[in-house]
Amino acid sequence: MNILVVTEKELRQCVGLDREVIAAIEEAFSALARGEASVPPILALMIPEHQGEVDVKTAYIRGWEHFAVKIASGFFENYRLGLPTGSGLMLVFSARTGMPEAVLLDNAYLTDVRTGAAGAVAAAYLAPKQVETAGVIGSGTQARYQMLGLKQVRDFRRLLVYSRNADRVQAYVEEMAPRLEVEVIAAPSVEAVVRESQVVVTTTPSHTPYLRPNWLHPGLHITAMGSDTEEKQELYPEVLAQADLIVCDSRAQCARLGELHHALDAGVLSQEAPIVELGEITSGMRPGRTDEGQITVCDLTGVGVQDTAIAVLAMRRAMEQGFGLALEVG
Repeated sequence: MNILVVTEKELRQCVGLDREVIAAIEEAFSALARGEASVPPILALMIPEHQGEVDVKTAYIRGWEHFAVKIASGFFENYRLGLPTGSGLMLVFSARTGMPEAVLLDNAYLTDVRTGAAGAVAAAYLAPKQVETAGVIGSGTQARYQMLGLKQVRDFRRLLVYSRNADRVQAYVEEMAPRLEVEVIAAPSVEAVVRESQVVVTTTPSHTPYLRPNWLHPGLHITAMGSDTEEKQELYPEVLAQADLIVCDSRAQCARLGELHHALDAGVLSQEAPIVELGEITSGMRPGRTDEGQITVCDLTGVGVQDTAIAVLAMRRAMEQGFGLALEVG
């Protein structure tokens, strides 16, 4: 039996945040909403003394020939050591035999891509049709991928970025302006980003909320993707209470981990609140934005179907393009 081992360098050459990847993530959400996916709870390991966390996510989508198991770590002080904050790998198994077929040594690259793709899917259905100014909170990896994904579904002309680290913001401005081919401006505050943007994406590992409800305005869409553990929070709970439409990648998971979790705990939303899952929208079961004046919020915590979708696609592309090393085992 052979197992294909693909390195991060090779994966970067054959997988990017393109239309096919976005479509694959969208279909994975739709399959979840149709009841075609088996998604166990996330296995989460916290390492607080090093501001670290390790997550294991997986999913099987009915009818697929393969499924994936992802092990991903986030150590948010690594930048002080000159190391990436995220790492990990994905394992691809045969859904027929359970035998491993590929090891994708992506160092969290595929997670970054699929998360950016999920943001693009959310914006495609929830952002206003016309977006002049986008905003992003944070200046790290997801601040980049979220905007690269957004640009594929909304042709914004200006991007406002805010982060507490001025040097990292300046590096972001210099890098992303030519990549996105838009004007990128360092904003003076989170408030300025929210008030002046039609779409805002929050991408930080904050444990303290910072986006306030009194900054919201008609037509605003917010994608909050930083809150993916119980302790993290970027939005004040009242933000969700003021939204006309609240969308989650997984209602159950967001009620445990995401911004929805904090709104429920604060009592500003009840368990009976009309929460829509992103897959219900992508599959046509429920509408997305129906009015340009709506305030919409999407809570993304990362679901295992995304990992299976990106891993299977990456394995296929690697094989088609002759990447990877086939190791004989057993």
